[in-house]
Amino acid sequence: MSKMSEISQVVDELRRCGELLIGISESLTELFSSSEPKVSTNESQVPVPEKLENKITLEEVRCVLSEKSRDGYTAEVRSLLLKHGAEKLSEINPSVYPMLLSEAEVLGNG
Repeated sequence: MSKMSEISQVVDELRRCGELLIGISESLTELFSSSEPKVSTNESQVPVPEKLENKITLEEVRCVLSEKSRDGYTAEVRSLLLKHGAEKLSEINPSVYPMLLSEAEVLGNG
């Protein structure tokens, strides 16, 4: 694969990650600005708007988890996968992607 092709793929992946982050921020803004906030019965679960669940792809989740792993959080990423009942990302049910992403996003922020 040529360098230009590789760069093009990386730029496309960055663009998808950026769009994903924008979608998450818009959903969170919408969630917290509503007059009736959603309350989760299980403290470990974060309420996720339905429209966000349908947008997140395996590639987008892989992008975020790969970035966290490169930043030195490999053990934490593996722990998140195990928490959701899988050893590999490909074994995770797509309905779990929103929660997995929200948990991964905070790695290194606290």
